Amino acid sequence: MKFLKNSYCEIISVDNLLEAWREFVKGKKKKNDVQLFSISLMENIFRLNTDLMDYTYKHSGYQEFSICDPKPRNIHKAVVRDRLLHHAIHKVLYPFFDKFFITDSFSCRIDKGIHKAIKKFEENTRQASRNNTKTCWVLKCDIKKFFDSVDHEILIKILKQKILDLDILWLLGEVIESFNKQSSQLSLFDLRTDANRERE
Repeated sequence: MKFLKNSYCEIISVDNLLEAWREFVKGKKKKNDVQLFSISLMENIFRLNTDLMDYTYKHSGYQEFSICDPKPRNIHKAVVRDRLLHHAIHKVLYPFFDKFFITDSFSCRIDKGIHKAIKKFEENTRQASRNNTKTCWVLKCDIKKFFDSVDHEILIKILKQKILDLDILWLLGEVIESFNKQSSQLSLFDLRTDANRERE
């Protein structure tokens, strides 16, 4: 079984946080909350790094609002500090976890995207229909409130199967449980206890 070889220190390093900021800020420089954070950028990054090194980091709450694109969607937006950390985590963990996705998973992946998804769909359609000589069917569906319904305990168990670094598990637990509709504090408590015991 393959395990993640990256360390907690790689995720929380100032270099990684700065690189994550450069990625995060693209297309967002005119946003008020982003501008406010960038006024004291280095101070904010060093403070985040310190909180992560001291294990005193706490994920903030979410701003809730609705949009139509075109159907109504309920959005929960984290503060800039937390979204920056999300990018820092993604930068380190993505290359490892991307290997476990099936080839035909196209959303939010490097060198994938909607255009390649459509091209692959057309290829599959031609194959299934034998060059449009047979009828084929396509299922188009969406899971209602998918992220709201993800079982956090199952998700944490899956992560434990791939990640040995207890500090990374603790951090992921903080992020996962920050949006907690159904409390699963036991699993988080276990992660914190294990991580603290390992550091002692």
